[in-house]
Amino acid sequence: MTEALQGVKVLVVEDEYLVATMMEDMLESAGCVVAGPIPRLAQALDAASSEVCDVAVLDINLAGERVYPVADILAQRGVPICLCHRLWLKHAAARICQAAAHLQAFQDGRTALRGIGCS
Repeated sequence: MTEALQGVKVLVVEDEYLVATMMEDMLESAGCVVAGPIPRLAQALDAASSEVCDVAVLDINLAGERVYPVADILAQRGVPICLCHRLWLKHAAARICQAAAHLQAFQDGRTALRGIGCS
């Protein structure tokens, strides 16, 4: 457990079960409270509007749909966002930067934790 992350509520939006489970396990092990994982865009839009969270970890591609509307809602609410995907982020950077106050791409769970303040 990481004291700095104790009680931090993390919204996890990820459609790949194994990746979502790994992120959830790692975040909970670090002391976070995980909301989700949420696998579909419609559910993520609802959660982005209503879920109380300190930070969000978003997969850019949810079953073929882009997560940018979710990032827009969270950014309007002032929620820091961690985006993840295997695609080159340079293609999405202009769109993402409009929505996200904090942008951190990551390839694995350890980098994801560093992205929200866990070293």
